[in-house]
Amino acid sequence: MPSSSKITVTAPARLHMGFIDLSGALGRHFGSIGIALNEINTRLTLSKADQRCITGPSAQRADRCLTQLCDALNVSDQVSISIDTAIPEHVGLGSGTQMALAIGSALNAYYGLGLTVREIASVMDRGLRSGIGIGVFEHGGLVVDGGRGEKTITPPVLVHLDVPVDWRFILVFDRRGQGLHGEQEIAAFEALPTFPRHQAEHLCYLIMMQGLPAFAERDLKQFGHVISQLQQAVGKHFAPAQGGIYASREVTKAMDWLTQQGAVAVGQTSWGPTGFCAVESAKHAEAIVQQAKTQFSDLVHLDFAVVSANNQKSPSRVLLSND
Repeated sequence: MPSSSKITVTAPARLHMGFIDLSGALGRHFGSIGIALNEINTRLTLSKADQRCITGPSAQRADRCLTQLCDALNVSDQVSISIDTAIPEHVGLGSGTQMALAIGSALNAYYGLGLTVREIASVMDRGLRSGIGIGVFEHGGLVVDGGRGEKTITPPVLVHLDVPVDWRFILVFDRRGQGLHGEQEIAAFEALPTFPRHQAEHLCYLIMMQGLPAFAERDLKQFGHVISQLQQAVGKHFAPAQGGIYASREVTKAMDWLTQQGAVAVGQTSWGPTGFCAVESAKHAEAIVQQAKTQFSDLVHLDFAVVSANNQKSPSRVLLSND
């Protein structure tokens, strides 16, 4: 029997700031760094119903997730899911993982299954490459995952740090397209050349001995310098599959301009096409975005947004009600 009649789950979007070892040259594949976001999320409510019903944005994706989860967990799909907000699909913000974990967590609470987030992720085949989506669902803030070894089920979280509350991230969207996903993404990874061992070693050093210490000391300039180097290395590796360091030429122009304005940690989240960068305050971020809208008024497909980091422990916020 259901343990509660109504469950609401909020799952944060994430910035995927880059992989560390794309070829496993050092013994573990992938490894990545990313940040949970406040303003963009998937929020849904699961409740009792006489028959299956799903409404709201990304309902088709939610429908597929519900089928897969109910089949795997051997529970009834006679529930209602109302989606209030959904992370935009295939733009690099982790929409698929967060939808899967949100619905899985709601079912877990509804039926009293006692599953962990990691067990839900495994059922949904999440974390096959990056562990950032799982990590921010669990912890919020900045997360570094340890990639995949021979016995890995889901990539372990190695680092979790709160993001300074004043920092802001500027997102640059290209409304025309989506990043690689699904079978195309799998094919792209298989076709890419081997990621050089020396490059993986260098990125490991940069993150461990420069980027993370700078982050802990709230030195955004130095942390951003490391992220930009990571993004350049990974972007060049992905370039054959996505047509350049960035998937969108218009986003490329915007990111170059933002760099000239003093923004740091400049790059593309996941396969894009969304670009991101960081500045030290909301006031600075809003001023730059207003300038950018004027600067790129002729590029009608570009959108700019200012977002903050979500440091809330368990930002997924599973709320139960018997109303």
